[in-house]
Amino acid sequence: MFYRENGQFKTSYAADQQIFTIAQDKWFVWGLIAFAALAVPMLADEYMFRAILIPFLVLSLAALGVNLLVGYCGQITLGAGAFMAIGAYAAYNFMVRIDGMPLILAMLLGGAAAAAFGILFGIPSLRVRGLYLAVATLAAQFLCDWAFLRIGWFTNYSSSGSVSVAKLEVLGWVVDSPVEKYLFCLAFVVVFAVIAKNLTRAAIGRQWMAIRDMDVAAEVIGIRPMFAKLSAFAVSSFFVGVAGALWGFVYLGSWEPAAFSVDRSFQLLFMVIIGGMGSIMGSFFGAAFIVVLPIFLNQFLPFLGSLVGVTVSTAGVSHAEFIIFGSLIIFFLIVEPHGLARLWSIAKQKLRLWPFPH
Repeated sequence: MFYRENGQFKTSYAADQQIFTIAQDKWFVWGLIAFAALAVPMLADEYMFRAILIPFLVLSLAALGVNLLVGYCGQITLGAGAFMAIGAYAAYNFMVRIDGMPLILAMLLGGAAAAAFGILFGIPSLRVRGLYLAVATLAAQFLCDWAFLRIGWFTNYSSSGSVSVAKLEVLGWVVDSPVEKYLFCLAFVVVFAVIAKNLTRAAIGRQWMAIRDMDVAAEVIGIRPMFAKLSAFAVSSFFVGVAGALWGFVYLGSWEPAAFSVDRSFQLLFMVIIGGMGSIMGSFFGAAFIVVLPIFLNQFLPFLGSLVGVTVSTAGVSHAEFIIFGSLIIFFLIVEPHGLARLWSIAKQKLRLWPFPH
C-alpha cells in the first residue's frame, strides 16, 4: 500500500521525463545517499571501510562503465582490467610529472587516457562482433600487462616495478583516514552514477540500445554505427579508467601491474552478468555480491565445517568460491539473464499491487 503512484500527477514534460517517475523511488535514493554519507561513517569500523565499503564503491564504478558497453551497447569486452590500469598509471604520471597537479584533475585525465585507448581498441567493433570482439579486447589486456611491466617510463623507472602515492590532497583536504577515503570514493560514485543514468536516457543512450538490439536496423533508421560503438567504448573506458585511478590511489596506495590482471576483467564482467546487464542498479548489485561473497564464505564455510567435524582450509574456501561463482553465472544466464536487477524490479512491481492478488 505504501509503494503506489496514485495521486502523483505529471503536469509538465519535465516532470514526466525526470529520472524517478515515482516519488517513493526518489525518496529512497536520497535516503540511501544520506545514510551512506552521514550514518555509515559513524557506524562502520576501519575493517568495514578497508575490506568492504571502499572496494565496493570503486568496483561499482568500474562495473558501471562495463555495463554501459556490454549491457547497453551490446559490445563484449574482456579488457576492462587494462583500462583500469591505464587510468591508474596515467593519473600517476600526471601527478608525478606535472607539479601542482590537482588530484581530481589527474584522475579525470587518467580516465581520458583510458577513453582514448578504448576508442583505439573499439575500432575492431566496426567489423567484428561477439567472440571475435572479445578476443580483440583481450589483446588490449595482454598488451597493457606487457607494457606496464616492461616499459620503465610508466612506473617512473621504479626498480621494484611498483608505484605508490604518498599523499592524497583535495583543496587542502588531506584524504588519509579510511572514512575520508570512503567519502571521497562515494562522491565520485554518486556523480558518475547520475551521469550514467542521464546518458542512458539521452539520445546517445537510445542509440547504444538500438545498436545492441539490431545494428542493421539501427543503421537503416539513421543511426551511425561507428559513432555509437566508439562513443560507447570511449564513455565506458573513461568510467573504468577513473575507477582504476581510485583503485590504485585510494584503495591500494601502491600497486603493480598484477593488480589489474585479466582476472580483474573477468571479475567486472561477472559483476555485470550477476547484477544485471543494461541496468544502472545492477552494477551496484553485482559489485556488492562479488565483494561480500568471498568474505561471507571465509567466515561461513569454516563454521559450517566445524559443525560436521570437517576442517575447511583456506585453499578449500578459495576453490569453493570459484565453484559458487561459476554456478551462479550459469544459473543467472539460464534462469534470469537480467540478473539481480530484474529480481529487484519484480519485487517493486509486486509492492505496487500488494495486498491485492492481481
